Amino acid sequence: MIAAWYERNGAAAEVLRVDEQPDPQPAPGEVRVALHAAGINPSDVKTRAGLRRKIAFPLVIPGCDGAGVVDRVGPGVPASRIGERVWVYEGQWNRAMGTSATHIALPAALAAPLPAALSFEDGACLGVPYMTAHRAVFADGPVSGLTILVQGGAGVVAHYAIQLAKWGGATVIATVSGDAKAMHARRAGADHVVNYRTEPVAERVRAWTGGQGVDRIVEVEFGQNVALDMELIKLGGVIASYGSNAMAEPVLPYFATVARNAVIRMILVYSMPLAAKQHAIRDLEPWSQARPPVFAVARRFALQEVVAAHQKVESGDKIGHVLLQLPRGLAGGAP
Repeated sequence: MIAAWYERNGAAAEVLRVDEQPDPQPAPGEVRVALHAAGINPSDVKTRAGLRRKIAFPLVIPGCDGAGVVDRVGPGVPASRIGERVWVYEGQWNRAMGTSATHIALPAALAAPLPAALSFEDGACLGVPYMTAHRAVFADGPVSGLTILVQGGAGVVAHYAIQLAKWGGATVIATVSGDAKAMHARRAGADHVVNYRTEPVAERVRAWTGGQGVDRIVEVEFGQNVALDMELIKLGGVIASYGSNAMAEPVLPYFATVARNAVIRMILVYSMPLAAKQHAIRDLEPWSQARPPVFAVARRFALQEVVAAHQKVESGDKIGHVLLQLPRGLAGGAP
């Protein structure tokens, strides 16, 4: 197969290579997927750079998300899965071999059926962003009739949080930092959008909610926004946070939190409960049928352009996903 890989942490241009690697073979309980597309997430580039932990394997093929067709199964997996269209998640989580390759072998449960209405590119956009958003929106029960504030409403997780909350029957308010991002949030279905750089967020949210505040908040920058969130959350409301990059060690306004009887829920997709992941997988089909998902792709790169793809994610100047388009028909052997 052809794959991108690195053998040490570092800058993309210094450590990433693209060439042949041995064809992966599925172990017991695994499937092999011939990948058509792969998504590159911020966690992938941070792992490659060694920002959170050092390389754990002699060689790493990066990438957790992708989509393709099952072309081989290991012992204990029904042969009927061969030919199945799937989306892959957690490809490189605690493993050496990820989705930046023409093929991947991984536990069968990590290759979920791809609804017929969705393309392989759509499937490659799911994984980390979709599952994180689903958990943030639904972890604390149904949202019908609730008002949800989605902070950073143009991000890839927020893009799905808006759509899923609308599908669930909520009213959605999104914060953004510019006109293009406001348009992006509205395309996802946000009922109200506020530019936090130029408009008073608290004042706007209070006006839209009749002074009541919001039932839930989906939070991308917990440390930076927690004081504002406490102003806006209703009594007993939930703040579901999946990021705090601007302030890695937040200061919690404890007494304000207690006064609101607020629930603070932290979300890391890789370690969230199995039942939550299964819930997200089950909901994909009905969501895609009832309210066709909106997928946003910022840039597509060939596998040979993986360095530029990683650099695009690191630049932060994108709206939507960065995808790798993978060459087909390179792994040998009959199924």
